[in-house]
Amino acid sequence: MYSKHFGLREAPFSITPDTSYFFTSPHSQEALNTLLVAAKSGEGFIKITGEVGTGKTLLCRKFIATVGPEFVTAYIPNPYLEPRTLMLALADELEVTLARDVDQHQMLKSITYRLIELAHAGKQVMLLLDEAQAIPVESLEALRLLSNLETEKRKLLQIVLFGQPELNQHLQANSIRQLAQRITFHYHLGPLSRDDIEYYLAHRLRVAGYTGGRLFSRGAISRLFRASGGIPRLVNIMANKSLMLCFGEGRQQVTRRHVNLAARDTNGVVGGGRARLRWPWLAAGVSVLVAACGLTWALTK
Repeated sequence: MYSKHFGLREAPFSITPDTSYFFTSPHSQEALNTLLVAAKSGEGFIKITGEVGTGKTLLCRKFIATVGPEFVTAYIPNPYLEPRTLMLALADELEVTLARDVDQHQMLKSITYRLIELAHAGKQVMLLLDEAQAIPVESLEALRLLSNLETEKRKLLQIVLFGQPELNQHLQANSIRQLAQRITFHYHLGPLSRDDIEYYLAHRLRVAGYTGGRLFSRGAISRLFRASGGIPRLVNIMANKSLMLCFGEGRQQVTRRHVNLAARDTNGVVGGGRARLRWPWLAAGVSVLVAACGLTWALTK
C-alpha cells in the first residue's frame, strides 16, 4: 500500500516471522548464541522463554536456518498434544513410516531406530517445540522419557522448549521435577531498549529496501518505545499503522503524532486500545480496487 511512496520493495513491519528480518539485538543474539552453544554440547533440555511478542518463533526459525548440515531439526509449532499424538508428530518430522494402528511400544521402537540411524550418519537430532507453555504435563513426561535415548557417547535426541514465562511455572510441578533438573541451558528474551528500537526500525527498513533519510523522527521512536514497552510485535504493529497514517497525509516522515494515533488504535500498548482509526483514503482505495476488479471481470466475460 505505502511501499512505493516510501521507496520500499515490501512492507517492512509484518508480524510474520521472516528470518531475513532477524535483528541481532543484545537479547536476541545472546539467545541465539545460547542455542548454538547448547546444540554443540548435545546434552539435556534447552529452554527459551519470553513474553508474548518478543520474537521466540523468529528466534527458533533463525536457529534452524543457522545450524549446520550435521543437525536434523524437528519443529512442532503447536505442542498442545497428548503423548501419543506428540510422538506421532515427532515420527512424522523424522520421516518415520508407521502403521495406522501402531501401538506405543512399536512407535517408540521405530523412532529409536531412526534416531540411531541418523546418529550413525553423523547427524544430531534436535526437537524444537514452540508455545511450550501449552504442553500437557503427561506429554512433558513423555519428552523426558524420549530424552533418555542415548548411545555410549551422547544423547540421541536433544529437546528445545520455546515458551512464555508460564512455562517456568509449568515446570515446577512436582510430577515432572526430573525434567526440570535436565534443563542445562536456558535464556529469557527481554524487551528492546529505546536505542534498540531505533536500530531495529532502521534494520527492517533497510531489509525492505529503504535508502532514504530518517523515516521515523526521534519523537516517534521515543513514543514507540514507551507505548510498546520494547515488545517487537507491538513495535511492528504501531510502526506499520504509523506509516499508513504518514502515507495517507502525503508526508515523508513519521512523527510522534502518527505514533500516538497508532497507539490509540492498538490493544496491548501503554495508552492504547481506546479509539479506532478511520482511514477514509483507504476506503476510497478499496472502492477503486473493487471497481477495477469489476471492470476486469466484465472485460473478460
